[in-house]
Parts: sequence; structure tokens; C-alpha cells
Amino acid sequence: MRDYEYRALRNTIRERGTARLVLLPLVFIGWAVAAIATAAVITVAISTVVPLLVLAAGFEAIFALHVNVERIGRYLQVFHEDGRGWEHVAMRFGERFPGAGPDPLSTRLFVLTVSVNFLPAALGGAPIEVAIVAALHLAFIYRIRTAQSFAARQRAEDIERFSELQQERPDTVTPDPRSMT
Repeated sequence: MRDYEYRALRNTIRERGTARLVLLPLVFIGWAVAAIATAAVITVAISTVVPLLVLAAGFEAIFALHVNVERIGRYLQVFHEDGRGWEHVAMRFGERFPGAGPDPLSTRLFVLTVSVNFLPAALGGAPIEVAIVAALHLAFIYRIRTAQSFAARQRAEDIERFSELQQERPDTVTPDPRSMT
């Protein structure tokens, strides 16, 4: 059972990691299509809201995939590895060499795209519209930053939580005497 669970969860990590990489360009293609379509139909600053929603939905999907992959990895690390396995080594590498890998949430790309998305609003529109649209764009950038901060803390927190759960797990299951009657 343990071997099957380990293989199934490793496959889940691989599949969700692949899904995240496939989803990323689709999000930006969807954003570009929405930006062009709304700009062609609506000429006010508010036209940038629909493409912003496409970016936000895409980011949230990528964030959810990342968080769940990391959580599965920490589960495997605590319940299936002895300290020399891949998850332990990958975590130590990340701690020792921060910033040595790619940005798993593509935060720089999202912030850049949000900034580009705001340009049409900044170049024209009523001041109140521009202010509202600017607030929406800044709120999304804030969300990106908070997600990035959460992701940076997640590994250590999940290790701690899963370790606590492992300590609480009994080695043997004692049958409930009430169920024996």
C-alpha cells in the first residue's frame, strides 16, 4: 500500500507540475485575446478589467496547482522518506541556495503583464475610471505578492504540520471495544 501511495502521489506531482507549465502560456494567450477584444469594443479605461480577470483567474489556478504539489511533496517527505530522498534534498537545496531556481508562480511575468494591462487605462479615461482601474490592478499585484510570500513559507510550515500529524498517528490500531459486541 505504501509503495502504491508513493508512486500515485509522485505521479500526481508530475502531472500537476506539467499542467501548471501548460496553463501558463494559455493564461497569457487568453489575456492577449481578451485585451484585444475588449479594446476593440470598449474604448474606456474600464475595458482593462476583463483581461485583468483573465490574469487573476489564471494566476489563482497556477497558485493552487503549486500549493497542492508542494503539500503533496511535504507529505511524501514526512511519511515516505528517510531523510535521503528527493524531497529532503530538494528542500535543503532551496534553503541553502535561495533564488537558485525559477519562480514557480511566474510572479514577475504576472506583475509585468498587469502593468502592461493597465497602460491603456493610464493613457486615457476619466480620472475616476482610471483611479478605480488602478486600484483593481494594484489589488491584484498585492494578491500576487501575498501568494508569493505564502509559497515561500509553505514548505517549512507544511513540514511542521505533517510532522505533528505523524507524531499523533498510532503505530498500531487498537480496536474499539464497543465495536466488538
